[in-house]
Amino acid sequence: MTSRSSRSRASLCAATAITLLALITAPEAGAAPASGAAQSTPSVPDRSGKDVDVRDTARTSPRVLGARSRLAASRANSVAKARAELGNQALLDFDELTGTPRVLARTDGFLTGPSGKPPRDIVLDYLREREGLVGLSADDTAKLNLRKDYVDVEGTHHLSFTQDVGGIPVFGNGLKAHVTKDGRLIQLDGSPVRGLPASLGAATLAAPGPDAKQVGFLTADGIRPAWYTLAKPSVGKMFQEVTDAATGALLYRKNLVNHANDADGAKGLAWEASPGPQKQVNLTQRGWLPADAKTLDGNVAHVAADVNGDLQFQPQEEVGPNTDGTFRYRFTDFNAVVGPPCSVSRPCSWDPKTPGSWAKNREQNAVQALAYVGSFHDHLASFPIGFTRAAGNFEKVDGDAVQVHTLLGAQEPGYYDNAFMGTPPDGQAPTMGMFLFHDPRDPGDPFLAANSADDATIIHHEYTHGLSNRLVVDAQGNSTLNTLQSGAMGEAWSDWYAFDYLAGRNAVKDTPAPGELLGGDYVSNGKPLARTQPLDCPVGAGAPQCPGTPGAGPGGYTYGDLGRIIGAPEVHADGEIWASTLWDVRSALGVQLTRALVTRAMELSPASPSFLDMRNAILQADTVINGGRAHAKLWKAFAARGMGYFAASITGADTAPAEDFSTPPPAGTPTGTVTGKVTNRDDGTPIAGVAIRFGGHDSGFGGSLSAVTDATGAYTIPSVLPGTYPKVYASGGAADPEIRAVSVRSGTTKVDWALRLNWASSGAGAGVTAFNGEDFTQYGCGPGDLTKSSVLGGGGWSTDKTVRPDGTIETRFVTIKLGKAVNVSAIEIDPSNTCGDDPPAAAKDVTVETSVDGTNWVKAGSGDFKPADLNKLTALQLAPGSATGVLFVRLTVSSNQLAFYPDKACSPQPTTAGCLYLDVRNLAVRGAPA
Repeated sequence: MTSRSSRSRASLCAATAITLLALITAPEAGAAPASGAAQSTPSVPDRSGKDVDVRDTARTSPRVLGARSRLAASRANSVAKARAELGNQALLDFDELTGTPRVLARTDGFLTGPSGKPPRDIVLDYLREREGLVGLSADDTAKLNLRKDYVDVEGTHHLSFTQDVGGIPVFGNGLKAHVTKDGRLIQLDGSPVRGLPASLGAATLAAPGPDAKQVGFLTADGIRPAWYTLAKPSVGKMFQEVTDAATGALLYRKNLVNHANDADGAKGLAWEASPGPQKQVNLTQRGWLPADAKTLDGNVAHVAADVNGDLQFQPQEEVGPNTDGTFRYRFTDFNAVVGPPCSVSRPCSWDPKTPGSWAKNREQNAVQALAYVGSFHDHLASFPIGFTRAAGNFEKVDGDAVQVHTLLGAQEPGYYDNAFMGTPPDGQAPTMGMFLFHDPRDPGDPFLAANSADDATIIHHEYTHGLSNRLVVDAQGNSTLNTLQSGAMGEAWSDWYAFDYLAGRNAVKDTPAPGELLGGDYVSNGKPLARTQPLDCPVGAGAPQCPGTPGAGPGGYTYGDLGRIIGAPEVHADGEIWASTLWDVRSALGVQLTRALVTRAMELSPASPSFLDMRNAILQADTVINGGRAHAKLWKAFAARGMGYFAASITGADTAPAEDFSTPPPAGTPTGTVTGKVTNRDDGTPIAGVAIRFGGHDSGFGGSLSAVTDATGAYTIPSVLPGTYPKVYASGGAADPEIRAVSVRSGTTKVDWALRLNWASSGAGAGVTAFNGEDFTQYGCGPGDLTKSSVLGGGGWSTDKTVRPDGTIETRFVTIKLGKAVNVSAIEIDPSNTCGDDPPAAAKDVTVETSVDGTNWVKAGSGDFKPADLNKLTALQLAPGSATGVLFVRLTVSSNQLAFYPDKACSPQPTTAGCLYLDVRNLAVRGAPA
């Protein structure tokens, strides 16, 4: 059977750092790019390169949820005490898998007072004193290994403690701690593992390569022996992978790609931002090249023209000195040859109709790339940003100078309209790829015939991916920008640091007028192709340069626009919200303080941050380095963009966060109590074990803004500040989750919930006993995911669509054993697409059978779904004799909704997931125990 990875079409742009929003369509039929080539983002998801982390699905497993409930009861008093001590701006967020802090801090103060002790001792003393809060035993604390104590340019110590099992390191978990220069503990984060065993199980499978390293990896079943590898399979892919050393299962995968000499030194010609008058630059005095350099291989970067696109530097691809012994190469414009839209202000650098014409500016472009990279390296290393060697920057002396591949794939078809940066952990060289713009095969390509390495906004954007991926890390130094919101901020930081630098040195125009700072302005010929609008568009801007989009509305974007800017969640589009917010902060606080706060906040970030996590981190940074003096202006700026005090995001993976425009309530504001009952909507009986949580404000444990219902269905949450919380949710207890806005007043607020039980959910004890077709569990859409419901949505089952020679489709089924026998009152199905697929993959024709013993089956009902049936549950008409004493349910899918989309083609290339997959979002079984 064909695997999903082999049938999926590779997509570079989805992973690269600049996606061309105007081109998010399937490529033209017959225009297949070369292997690894850049192309427009297709509708077919590239599962072969999709990020995977089984810890995410482990957090919702019945075993983990049961352990969490037991742990929550024992920790409630400690959490409540800490919240009372730390105040209303406390950050108490505990990882549901480990039960230890994802982040423990406060935005307006510190965890401890000043101390003259060494930072390591300050941290360990706190762990021992607050064992009941943190969750690490004395033995756990004693086994922590201090890997790094990095001191930033403001004097703050950032300590990283790793964990191991029998000398084998634990991947992805550990403890990070941050201590001020006067000995105040700022924060704990990292989700360290509690109660590690003395040894790992046997690694029965051989290492998958000579560079593989053995690690331990946390799963729902505990720590597993595993192999870690770093691979570069193709252009646009640099994979960190962890595989189970006993079963071979993929546990974790992250694509680290975010798609001349003379006596006084080597000299070259360069401009500051985009083509214009070239100025002489001394490449040696800047520390970028040796005085006797024969190639562009120096301390900050190695630049060469990788025209064959193999991500290697052949001797003939190196760029050496000119005939005068310098690296002074003049730029040749092709305006007269190409014609409009080439212009004096935006000249063309090659002629798409003339093969090999790019070679005319080959050397100039490489020198220009080195100048851009070198100057930006120096800027980021300087105060107040301080991206230094100690912080993990990129220098040859440390073995990780940036490998810049200019003219990437220029002599191959398909390498156009893109750029990328792949950043491995500190000490390993990152890879930057710079492409030509304007595909000669596409007469409608709107981009200028230019070179991405000539556009400073692109190179600086890509370089900043290195900054964010080196600063937002776990205890081992691995990047944790793993979710939609953290990925969006990665794109936003890249835009913001680029324009902050260029505007700060007057290399680009920046006046009080809105709409001047557009990413990719040069190669886009001044049009919003790489971004939907400039990042300096204020909220409500009426300028024509700030049009917004139909989904998000006009003017500057706010937090509630996330997922709506281009009609679906997408990191580049959604990153425009965060980039504009940071530009507002820059305008309010000034350049120097904002540079310091934004960078220091990255170092304080928890793993997989949401926008609200980073809002909090910036407030913390202001507390640490500025005494909190900018808090009022910061809150005003964040609130204006919808990230006010009551804004809510369940996690950084939330694609529909709730915005709020409020600043924090004044100190001393009387609090209230929220109480109520949770009952079964069908029969009114109480439901125990349902968690009620205030999204964005709860710790994950009782004692914060959360509670779990008792046997009578009752719950009580004290000490709630009055206001409207837009994302309060109830989940667990075998019920469908529900989210609502709750307005709280001083005194008591009663909030009751009527939920629906789903006997086909894992929370009710249901599980899969059989299925056919491809198993995509590692992507979060396997057959078992049909039994999982999440307040974040998602989940569901996706499998392969196989068409027989006669044109019929092979049926696919999944069998679920309910937790107990049920007299069924209804069977409901949401046939929607899932797993990143588009609507044509959604189920059309389905059949449901029931059984009391798993052997004898009765047809219970069928569905013929249409696009109007997506994103909602529809009840089937139940057949007589199919609903009593049901213990097993079998769902069979025989077609998807591709036929409703005649514009989607499957030949010669699939242009939709509907060509390849069959999806079902949810299956619900209602009723009462038999």
